[in-house]
Amino acid sequence: MSAKRVAILGSTGSIGRQSLEVIAATDSLRACALAAGSNWQLLGEQARRFRPQIVALSNADAAERLRAMLPAGVEMLAGPSAMTELVRRSRPDVVLSGVVGTAGLAPTLAAIEAGATLAIANKETLVMAGAIVMPAARKAGVAVLPVDSEHSAIFQCLCAGRREEVARVVITASGGALRGWEHQRAEQATVQEALDHPTWQMGPKVTIDSATLINKALEVVEAHWLFDLPAEQIQVVLHEESIVHSYVEFRDGSVIAQMGRPDMALPIAYALSYPQRLDRATPPLDLPALGKLTFSALDGRLARAVELGYQAITRGGVTGAVLNAANETAVQAFLDGRIRFGQIVPLVEDVLSRSPAMSEITLEALLEADRWARAQLQARLTAGAPAQATGHT
Repeated sequence: MSAKRVAILGSTGSIGRQSLEVIAATDSLRACALAAGSNWQLLGEQARRFRPQIVALSNADAAERLRAMLPAGVEMLAGPSAMTELVRRSRPDVVLSGVVGTAGLAPTLAAIEAGATLAIANKETLVMAGAIVMPAARKAGVAVLPVDSEHSAIFQCLCAGRREEVARVVITASGGALRGWEHQRAEQATVQEALDHPTWQMGPKVTIDSATLINKALEVVEAHWLFDLPAEQIQVVLHEESIVHSYVEFRDGSVIAQMGRPDMALPIAYALSYPQRLDRATPPLDLPALGKLTFSALDGRLARAVELGYQAITRGGVTGAVLNAANETAVQAFLDGRIRFGQIVPLVEDVLSRSPAMSEITLEALLEADRWARAQLQARLTAGAPAQATGHT
């Protein structure tokens, strides 16, 4: 059997690098195309090691530096549409999208057009455009496989029964770098403190989302689209050990949980090899050594953040795009030192509450909502963000 051809969008990011290590460890997968934003040095090293058919960089200036590093026979694309063109020209079996932000949307739609299986590692694609992506995938007969550890867990648990038998799905949350902090102390957290995640090694934007728990708001919306579930059938609980990645309760009372070490290589390998499972040299999960697994309900600032995801589902339309864009802008403002940590959620909440109503959901409408939300949040930053988070404790 020939190796499955994989195109990785965001190959220089955390998910992309781990995906390449999974590919390197098996003969059944081959990296046929690699794409990145501007990290030409690492992309060049990856091209030399994996010899893909095509590489792409969104940053055209960086691409000129990359050209000299490429092995003979590796084609290079550059510019804002390079990732989309890479998908169309490489004709992969699987497209793994690990691009942070809205940049992954157009190449995702191109992958559907090409008939490639979608392995989605970026929340933004479905949060912003689930109303377009999922119907298009169903129409094309394209499988959409989650790479997020929580959604991969739900996907695996759902194999135990039929969708109509599901009572609820429960997404677990580690609580992020600031878990257990008093509300007032968390509001004043520094960038370094918010980036100090106790369990997962992720990029800065995703790590801040984990600290605010807006990552779970995004995951609630993602679960809604991936599994065709209403908001009331999706729950989030705190689980500090990050061993139970999610669980599903069926209507007869049976609960199926997916457990594993906190290692993103596991859901990556599952998505790339599905419906088979790869043989991987991993240490066994030693539950007796762990001693206990703890769970608790959300409250305070954490519940407030996750509520934004339920609002996006309930209100529908372009609200998911607004949530995603406003959050990206607020997180970047925090990382740049323009606002305090405690201002992120209230700012996003404010913009989301003013989300425009659009009757027809098109790609252009979603992109316009994205631009509107970013402009709205920037306007609030320019005017002076509120000094205190108000209305909730």
